[in-house]
Amino acid sequence: MTGADEPDDWADRHVARWRDHWIDIGFDDEVEAITVRIGRIVRYFRRTKQEAVAEAGLQESEYDTLHQLMIRDTPGHANPSDLAADLDISNAGMTGRLDSLERAGWIQRRTAPGDRRRVHVEVTKDGVEVWRRAMGLRGRAEDELIGELSAEERTELARLLKKLTLRLEE
Repeated sequence: MTGADEPDDWADRHVARWRDHWIDIGFDDEVEAITVRIGRIVRYFRRTKQEAVAEAGLQESEYDTLHQLMIRDTPGHANPSDLAADLDISNAGMTGRLDSLERAGWIQRRTAPGDRRRVHVEVTKDGVEVWRRAMGLRGRAEDELIGELSAEERTELARLLKKLTLRLEE
């Protein structure tokens, strides 16, 4: 499965263990190894995100909400309904998250100019700082893993992953 100079990884051992069990369904060693490796990388990023968020002093839902606020076309600003849709949670769930973030001093709600019935959410300076801290911790873990690849390998991996994500977006 791997080159002669590369040691086997967990995916190689997984494929070798299961290969003979699936002869009747067309088990493809490469497809299985690729999907297993992607799954392990996803779990690594999920775990390192959880660790970074905790170290920054955030709950994961707080981080996710701040992150959605910060990565929009209007960084740090949103209306609660759009934010709830982006996070795929109910409006009631969004209200609870915003209440918590507001108590912590990480966001503030403001009435919309010209329509006092509408509310806008805005990240505070403290909210930006705690989000950036978590992002920095996450980024270090990501850089550490991806740093195993040369610049050319990173470019090729980015190209290949883009090809797969474009297929998903069809």
